[in-house]
Amino acid sequence: MRPTENLPLESSNVEAEIARHFRLSGGKSAAETAVLNTAISLLTVSGKKVTSKAIIIYLITELESTSDPRHLDVLRGALEIVVGRTAGNDTV
Repeated sequence: MRPTENLPLESSNVEAEIARHFRLSGGKSAAETAVLNTAISLLTVSGKKVTSKAIIIYLITELESTSDPRHLDVLRGALEIVVGRTAGNDTV
């Protein structure tokens, strides 16, 4: 079963499009793409809507709880991707 199959159809379509957008947008590195995939997967599994706002909140929470400089750089890069792709776009 795919993660979005248990959501209502309309919500599922919108969330799937947002998830697809960020997964395909790519990051500066494979690590940033992996962080975005993790965020989207965790939101989906926990039953939360996958929105840019939810992904941003996840990334900020991770930034606040991490002290590893490399992981902080990856999280910042992922956050830049989400914010950069979301700015001025009301649909994502």
